[in-house]
Amino acid sequence: MADMEAFRDAVTDWAAGGPGGPAGELAEHLGVRTAVLVEGPSDLAAVGTLAARQGRDLAAEGVCVVSMRGAMNVARYASLLGPPGLGLRLAGLCDENEQGFYQRGLERAGAPGDGFFVCMADLEEELIRALGVPRVEEIVEAEGDRAAWQTFVRQPAHQGGLAERQLRRFMGTKSGRKIRYGQLLVEALEAGREPAPLRELLAAL
Repeated sequence: MADMEAFRDAVTDWAAGGPGGPAGELAEHLGVRTAVLVEGPSDLAAVGTLAARQGRDLAAEGVCVVSMRGAMNVARYASLLGPPGLGLRLAGLCDENEQGFYQRGLERAGAPGDGFFVCMADLEEELIRALGVPRVEEIVEAEGDRAAWQTFVRQPAHQGGLAERQLRRFMGTKSGRKIRYGQLLVEALEAGREPAPLRELLAAL
């Protein structure tokens, strides 16, 4: 039975130059009405985790979160999934320094930008700030990453920086780590402490 993962795969193939037919057929079959564009798989994991914590089934609501594998791909994905392509409503998250890419990409696709919410540095930084450094370090230790974290902060290139920035960089140093922590940090949030961009995105869907 077709599911949202199959739709995501079809969209990724289409964005890479493959045919758009499979994505269109799956969108119709699954009742997709909204595509949430996020930069990478860690953002996808965070959005999905918070939705589940809120008792929501995004797939059943016709919402698919799509990882674009980089902010500079927003014009391509917006044109495929928005008004020029499948005609889906577009929403998403973007980082503050990448707003220009999003604005231009959405304008080219003729899509409104009112469903997009801005993170200061990125979503990981927002989550670390919401939880606080001590709580995030507890999660790092519970995950068995304490030794790797201590080695990281002792490196000359990473000494003297803000702990929030160090943790953010640490999470991106190993394949799969950002995805894992994207989920773990959301799971650790107390109700009402969700970062504003993430909370507002879910409320807008």
